[in-house]
Amino acid sequence: MAFNLSRAAFTAALLASVAVPASAEQVFNRIASFPVATNLPADKDKLSTTSAEIVTASEDGMTLVYSDSPLGAIGFVDIKDAKAPKAAGALMMDGEPTSVAAIGSKVLVAVNTSESKAKPSGRLAVVDIATKKIDSTCDLGGQPDSVAISPDKSFAVIAIENERDEEVNEGKIPQMPAGDLVIVSLKDGTVDCASIKHVAMTGLAEIAGDDPEPEFVSINSLGEIALTLQENNEIVIIDGKTATVKTHFSAGTVDLASIDTKSDGALKFNGKKEGVKREPDAVKWLDDNRLVVANEGDYEGGSRSFTIFDKTGKVAYESGPSLELAIAQIGHFPDKRAKSKGVELEGLEAATFGGQKYFFVLAERASVVGVYKDTGAEPELVQILPSGVSPEGAVAIPARNLLVTANEVDLGEDGGPRSHVMLYELGEGKAAYPMIQSALVDGAPIGWGALSGLVGDAEKAGQLYAVNDSFYSMQPTIFTVDANQSPAVITAALPITRAGQPAQKLDIEGVTLDGKGGFWLASEGDAAKLTGHGLYNVDAKGEIKTEIGLPVELLAGQTRFGFEGVTLIGKGDDATLWMAMQREWKDDDKGTVKLVSYNIKAKEWGAVSYPLDKTEAGWVGLSEITAHGDHVYIVERDNQVGDNAKLKKLYRVAIADLKPAKLGDKLPLVAKEEFHDFIPDLKVTNGYVVDKLEGFTFDASGKAFAVTDNDGVDDSSGETLFFPVDLKGTN
Repeated sequence: MAFNLSRAAFTAALLASVAVPASAEQVFNRIASFPVATNLPADKDKLSTTSAEIVTASEDGMTLVYSDSPLGAIGFVDIKDAKAPKAAGALMMDGEPTSVAAIGSKVLVAVNTSESKAKPSGRLAVVDIATKKIDSTCDLGGQPDSVAISPDKSFAVIAIENERDEEVNEGKIPQMPAGDLVIVSLKDGTVDCASIKHVAMTGLAEIAGDDPEPEFVSINSLGEIALTLQENNEIVIIDGKTATVKTHFSAGTVDLASIDTKSDGALKFNGKKEGVKREPDAVKWLDDNRLVVANEGDYEGGSRSFTIFDKTGKVAYESGPSLELAIAQIGHFPDKRAKSKGVELEGLEAATFGGQKYFFVLAERASVVGVYKDTGAEPELVQILPSGVSPEGAVAIPARNLLVTANEVDLGEDGGPRSHVMLYELGEGKAAYPMIQSALVDGAPIGWGALSGLVGDAEKAGQLYAVNDSFYSMQPTIFTVDANQSPAVITAALPITRAGQPAQKLDIEGVTLDGKGGFWLASEGDAAKLTGHGLYNVDAKGEIKTEIGLPVELLAGQTRFGFEGVTLIGKGDDATLWMAMQREWKDDDKGTVKLVSYNIKAKEWGAVSYPLDKTEAGWVGLSEITAHGDHVYIVERDNQVGDNAKLKKLYRVAIADLKPAKLGDKLPLVAKEEFHDFIPDLKVTNGYVVDKLEGFTFDASGKAFAVTDNDGVDDSSGETLFFPVDLKGTN
């Protein structure tokens, strides 16, 4: 069954995607972020890899339990105060926990104990939540994946995947042994191991029917089980009471248009794919007749969509690329995944809050959650929530107006963000995220990300210009930002060109007006990427008119950490560009960096020395420089994230003190004045503190703005924080 989503349909969805009603409508906002590494046992290294994958909640809604496969444990989080979650410890499971589901005072844990993929094994463990001890276990006869409990609590089901080995036969199926479905009876939260029934899934799917690979299960109020066979592109409906297959159907294919299909450092939503297998991962019943599936596509498919079926297999709704394009609007499209699965929709949750049915679609590679109102017909996308790095599982707690996500990626060993459990609350107010999004042009979003520098328009209050860095190496761009709206809107994208073609080998980290309708740009060099340090003057059409390389006196001490901002001071013969170097070069005194000057008419270089703050971990450098009134304002930061982030500050230096010496001479050391601490601003959405505060400027009215760099959603949450900065006493 194929489905072709019309351009008009997804354009309509995009137009409504992130709009916030003027009335005090109920919205979800993040209220807390819990780094699961705080649950590490005392005998584990603090940088041990942890991963919150599947999460469940105790029946009273006061405790979260999540599976942590790398640690081989389940973790507990005390959420009596949902805005201040507390570590409640971890329980080692002597295997790889793959899924969890709470019932009464217990939690059922599916544990993979396989010797190898060719010899799969696993068990179901019953854990007491209060004592954090294993009460009992049942042998499952294979490698378990998802576990679910029937609404009447009379039975549990476990998908036995017996997953394929991607190193064998290039990952092609069939690969034996076949997976199946396990049904086990429950009584007062107790599992009756003797009641286990294995329901065969062989002979159903057209694709590798003798090797079914069950992925995810969900149970409706009738006791009917919906099961996805992802690699087989099949959905099976089973009667949980009789343990028999009622029906099954192919998940079908989708024809996609207006998608980005190239992982090439450019965001262009003009590609198409036809006949893409859905290959669903998560499944949730929306009612007793309809189910929604997230089409991850981990084998040959990946339609970037979710689909609502009735239980006969009829398509009630197909999202096509509409959610992916709405995600691109808020800067979360992962270009490195464009060629394959795009945002990779994988996880789902469904629940009713205050009489309103919702379902939640988790985009693993985009690190967001799409919030939909279930209308019974075409669902309504009402929000997109930021969610750590790679959300894998979610649980709703309607009695407390809470939604919880488990985010699996842990980048602690690389100095990056840890795996997190994140909490959201439904209440009246305004959506805190996104803070910036793009407009639609000819029905498609302006693609953007990795914003690295800001400058205000000389005349229009609230109009700013931003640039992207080398992550989008094939598409260096100057973006026009309307900051008078909330969220701010990227209204136009001006490609930076050389001889009419996209300018390559640039790492634009700073932008300032040239006073003639164009811009000066500062590029940070990196010899490993054949990118040179330099200054570029572009006209109002984005065409490079002048390219200025650094003088040999400066390059003699170069590293790759070059210009991170540029600003213009003075007019006429005195017009001088000032650039902030990110970090120390070889000829800098320890603990200092250069502020470099370039007189445009005289073509003369100079510099002063700027003192850096110290930090206990990582390095400290500069991210931005902008002139305003009698001072230049400089963003200074460490390279730390989360609780390790200590320094994200704004300093200022009097312009009168910027008296550059010739390069090669002893540089005068300027005095700096601390002016603003950005860390409270970076905590406003209740996520972890991000690393890269990269852009800062003033608009024509003197209002200050700042923006973070989301690293192109690569090993990053993809969150871009764009916000006005409340400064006191600026002149």
